[in-house]
Amino acid sequence: MTRSAARRRVASTPQPAPSELDEDDSPDLQRARSRSRSPIDSRTLRRLTTRKATSTANGVKPAAAATTNGHPAKPADAAGTNGHLSPTSATTTTTTYYGWSWRDFSRSPSPLGLIPIHRRWRAFVHKHEVPRKALHVSIGFFVVWLYLSGTQTRAVCPYLMGALVPIAAVDVLRHHYAPFNRFYVRVLGALMRESEFAGYNGVIFYLLGAWAVLYCFPKDVGVMGTLLLSWCDTAASTFGRLYGRYTPRIRRGKSLAGSLAAFVVGVCTSVFFWGWLVPTQGPFPGDENFMFTGALSLPRALADAVGLEPVKATITGGLALGVMSVWSGLVAATSEALDVFGWDDNLTIPILSGLGIWGFLKVFG
Repeated sequence: MTRSAARRRVASTPQPAPSELDEDDSPDLQRARSRSRSPIDSRTLRRLTTRKATSTANGVKPAAAATTNGHPAKPADAAGTNGHLSPTSATTTTTTYYGWSWRDFSRSPSPLGLIPIHRRWRAFVHKHEVPRKALHVSIGFFVVWLYLSGTQTRAVCPYLMGALVPIAAVDVLRHHYAPFNRFYVRVLGALMRESEFAGYNGVIFYLLGAWAVLYCFPKDVGVMGTLLLSWCDTAASTFGRLYGRYTPRIRRGKSLAGSLAAFVVGVCTSVFFWGWLVPTQGPFPGDENFMFTGALSLPRALADAVGLEPVKATITGGLALGVMSVWSGLVAATSEALDVFGWDDNLTIPILSGLGIWGFLKVFG
């Protein structure tokens, strides 16, 4: 067949309609030689990278999409990050002022990387929180010393409030001034959880809870509420981290191992205070107003309903101390495991413990 005949044959054959360009086509793409039939990009691209659009209709280059581990990031992650998980991004609650919710005071996860000393001492500071727990436990021994010195609970409250106001003011200030916040966590980071980098310090709620239970309840109930906060919360955290994976989970972040530890320490604390410290070292001024005086009795209406005489409806001595100690342990374990509107447990444990012990002794004391 001659060349002229071939040209006439091609001209008479219907050609397919031209297809629209794909979204990925670019002015930089050039048609290759006829034997290839594949587009060639004159630009040099690295492997495992996505092509970026060079222009738009108005000639303005669009912002490059942020990527995380090779996948497109969510719109909320478009802002610059430091490569670490922040406490606010780890939660799914509705955020409010400054990007965090009131439920995130100290309940948010504690990622590694926000506080320098946590990276250096991962096991001692970050995982086991030894400095934080040592401070937590020492407050209980300080309360015992105050009791042995004859100090009244109401006399301690002004000092607690005097410490609370400046600490809270400094905490608010560091959230408004980033350089000061970095200096703050560099100095006190060993006593903080990393979730407190963007939230309020747990010391604020510790002081507020201790002030509330010492101011609002009788002397023995106030002292017991503070001791349960100091010792039971620490025991629950320690044993929950060590053995919580082997026991059923009560709720998020709370295991049966931690609750059992809080119960046992609560029972021992009650026996220590009401069974040994008060009888052997007291009485001190104000002890005459104790709610628990070594006896428990059924209410008169309940005793009459079951036909018990007042003498038979009353228990004293070791039996009464045992019942009171078991109840204190139950109150401590329950208040440690409960989540009250997401508030910090340094605030809820002493208040709930005080309410539980006060209510029990109001009925049976």
